[in-house]
Amino acid sequence: MPWQRKLGRPTDQRKAMLRSLVTSLIMYGRIETTEARAKEVAPIADRLIAMAVKECDNFTTKQVKISAPVLDSKGNKMTKSKKSKNDRSYEVVEREVKTEMKPVDSPSRLHARRMMISWLYRVKDKNGKNINLANKLLDEIAPRYKEQNRTSGFTRMYKIGPRRGDGANMVILELV
Repeated sequence: MPWQRKLGRPTDQRKAMLRSLVTSLIMYGRIETTEARAKEVAPIADRLIAMAVKECDNFTTKQVKISAPVLDSKGNKMTKSKKSKNDRSYEVVEREVKTEMKPVDSPSRLHARRMMISWLYRVKDKNGKNINLANKLLDEIAPRYKEQNRTSGFTRMYKIGPRRGDGANMVILELV
């Protein structure tokens, strides 16, 4: 018996489908799919969440200098007029230097982040902005499970009956 269901697809299509399902599960918190697919997605999602829980608080903070443009009351950038060596005038954006505290990943957290990124697709929200699902895993989902001290069981399956077209058993897979 193989260690993984083939799901009636070639390897590349199967991996793409599983990545897509895992990405949707992490993004929305629940998906509706067939039972066989859900049984393949659940262990992958559990591994990613367990990795995130383990590395949740494994970072330090560092002071970083950031150069930001000066904005006027309407939110537009302020500019200055300057002269070049050839006596030509040009506009330069005024900038101010700020210091901010930025989180810095430890090597093991960075490795975990890269492993998560390798399993998750890049997604955009309604407005077209990129959503970093690795950050969502580490910052939002992992702290929910931090105090429970478990390494699996982060997903739950509800059977909802056969699909109308082909009779495949359907389930709702959700994060606990």
